[in-house]
Amino acid sequence: MEHFDIIIIGGGPIGLTCGIKAKEAGLTYLIIEKGCLVNSIYNYPQNMTFFSTSEKLEIGGVPFVSNNPKPTRSEALEYYRRIALKFELNIHLFEEVLKVYTSKNFMVKTSKGDYQANNIVLSTGFYDLPALMDIPGESLSKVSHYYNDPHYYAMQKLVVVGASNSSVDAALECYRKGAEVSMVIRGDEVGERVKYWVRPDIVNRIKEGSIKAYFNSNLKEVRNNEVDIETPDGKITIANDFVLALTGYQPNFDFLDKVGVELSSDGKKYPQHNTQTMETNKKGLYLAGVVCGGMDTHLWFIENSREHADLIVENILSEQKFR
Repeated sequence: MEHFDIIIIGGGPIGLTCGIKAKEAGLTYLIIEKGCLVNSIYNYPQNMTFFSTSEKLEIGGVPFVSNNPKPTRSEALEYYRRIALKFELNIHLFEEVLKVYTSKNFMVKTSKGDYQANNIVLSTGFYDLPALMDIPGESLSKVSHYYNDPHYYAMQKLVVVGASNSSVDAALECYRKGAEVSMVIRGDEVGERVKYWVRPDIVNRIKEGSIKAYFNSNLKEVRNNEVDIETPDGKITIANDFVLALTGYQPNFDFLDKVGVELSSDGKKYPQHNTQTMETNKKGLYLAGVVCGGMDTHLWFIENSREHADLIVENILSEQKFR
C-alpha cells in the first residue's frame, strides 16, 4: 500500500495548487480526482466566460495568457492541462474516493486502490451536487440542473429557473439560438452578482419582452408538456419542452460528515476549520478552496483561495518539524 505525506482529494485548480506546493516543499503527495482534470471547469457551459481576469486564475507562478479580456472555459482547460504537465503532478484521474478512515494514519479507499497518508486535503469544490427544487416532475428527463450548449434548445419552449450568472448566460444564449425562453426568478430583480457586462443585456431583453420573466415566483410542478408557476398573481400554467433548473450547487456534505468534519448547525453548514492553517477539527485533515464556504458557495473563488495551499503546506511542515 503506497504511503504519502499528503493525499489531496480533488483535481481542480486549488487541488493542483496544493500538489505544486507539496512538491516544492519536498513532500510526497497524490492528487485523486474522480473525473477528468479540473472536472468542474470541464462541465461548465462550452461558451462560458470567467468573471475573473486571467491573472487571478493563475497558479504555480505560471502566467495565464488569454486572447480575451476575460478568459474562456476552453482557455482555462488548456492552461490547467499545461500546468499539470509542466509540474509533472502525481495525479490519478477517473478514480473516485470511496472512504477515508483512520488507523495509525489516514487510510483512503478508492475505486482503483488503497493508500495511506499522514495528512488529507479536501479540495472537492461544490459543483457535483445541484440544489434540488423538490417539486413534482423534477426527475423528468426534460429537466436538467446543468447547462452545456444552447443549440440543444433551439426552437423549443424553455424555462430557466434562477437569476444567477449561469441562469442569465443560459437564457441569453438559448434565446439567441431561437428558443422561446421564460425565466422563473425568486426575487424581484436579476441577481446583483450577475456579470456587469451581461446584466444590462438580460434586463433589456426582459424589458422588451424577448425573454419573459416571472419575478417573485417559483416553479411548482413540471409535466411532460407544461409547467406550473406560482406568481404574485396566483398559479399559472405555460407550455414547456425543457427546464433548466440552474438553482445552484452545494458541497458533498455527506462525505464531509463521514470523514469526520464538523458542520455548523445554522443552515449554512460551514465546515469547521482553522482559517490560519486550514486544518479541520480532525487533526491532519485540511480543507482548501470553495468547499470551505459550506452553502455560501459565492465566498471562495480560485483567486482568493490559492493561498490555502501555502497555509496547509506550511502547517504540515511545522508539524513535522516538532514531532
